[in-house]
Amino acid sequence: MNKFKQKLISLGHSAGLLSKLTRKNFTSVIRRYASLGQTLDIGCGGSPYAQWFPNRVALDIVPSPEVAIIADVHNLSVIVDGTFDNVLCTEALEHFYNPFLAIQEIKRILKTGGRLILSTRFIFPLHEVPQDYFRFTEYGLRHLLGDFDILELRADGNTMETLAILYQRIGYQSETLWFKPFKLWWFIKAKLASWCSGILTKHYGDIEHSTEIRELMTSGYLVIAQKK
Repeated sequence: MNKFKQKLISLGHSAGLLSKLTRKNFTSVIRRYASLGQTLDIGCGGSPYAQWFPNRVALDIVPSPEVAIIADVHNLSVIVDGTFDNVLCTEALEHFYNPFLAIQEIKRILKTGGRLILSTRFIFPLHEVPQDYFRFTEYGLRHLLGDFDILELRADGNTMETLAILYQRIGYQSETLWFKPFKLWWFIKAKLASWCSGILTKHYGDIEHSTEIRELMTSGYLVIAQKK
């Protein structure tokens, strides 16, 4: 890395331009559901919530040293019914080619009363392509998890914060006019958008303003659901 690039990155961090904008409040929610029960962590890259689930078993389709079970979430036949007290499925749902089948399998391996802790992206750029298949609205998630009791469903950021996240991801995932330092412009726009997070006072689900909603846009959702 050359000195100019290092200086730009250092400047970006010191100005708060490169601070991660997604999932800022997820940890404070998930820690409230900390459990000593048997927990399956699906698509466990990074394991950001492992400390709250000490009896955690990692599952992924790709082998790695931390993965105990190598399996496809669409076919968890290696796991018997009602094995787990909790399932963590964070930032993975959009990468399942058949999310309805995957949720059926997750429900099967959960005990009655067991909890699913799930997060996923909604308004968000392509990532981990080509295994990036779906986006779910709040209403789609409620339909997908119709066989569960929804304990909590939280948006990941408001409308202006979502714009900030999109600007930031443009900076991370694009080049502007063939000159990499120009990407700083997108991080500045992200910062400005985040400063304006409170300027929108009402949101509607249609252009006639007949249905008021909580947020027009959000980057993603966190769902805590319990098997009936």
